[in-house]
Amino acid sequence: MAARGMAHWPWQGNDVDALPPAERLVLDVIRRWHYAARTRRPCVPELRLLLATEGAAAVAPALDALLRLAPSAGLGCGFCPRVTPDEAALLLLCALAQRGARSEALAAALRILPLDAAQAALPAAVTAGAGLRQAGQLLRHPLRQALRSPAAPRG
Repeated sequence: MAARGMAHWPWQGNDVDALPPAERLVLDVIRRWHYAARTRRPCVPELRLLLATEGAAAVAPALDALLRLAPSAGLGCGFCPRVTPDEAALLLLCALAQRGARSEALAAALRILPLDAAQAALPAAVTAGAGLRQAGQLLRHPLRQALRSPAAPRG
């Protein structure tokens, strides 16, 4: 029997406005970084402006380092209503790295990155996750919810 992975990856295809605040902040950072890189503007100052609203401006260099390794072809624009698969993979990577689940975070990174780049992205993701946690931005643990068994029917 072949394993195909999770039936539905966390956050993939979700409505952007329905995301929890910490995930929405990280998604906004991803999209702002993508826009700045595409228009050849300095990325770190753009990220600092956005992150400063949540007291997490110091996290900008770590997120910049992470996003420089990620492919930007699958990232949405600032007005895209849904989370793209690549954005969902980056959110999953950040959430798992923040929780200290390094092997799971590496597996999430391998969805969009080759092995060398995934391994290089992990320290930046851990640093970013720690900085976000210190700023009070705790990403939820998406795999814990996905692995819960459904409640037995009552009756």
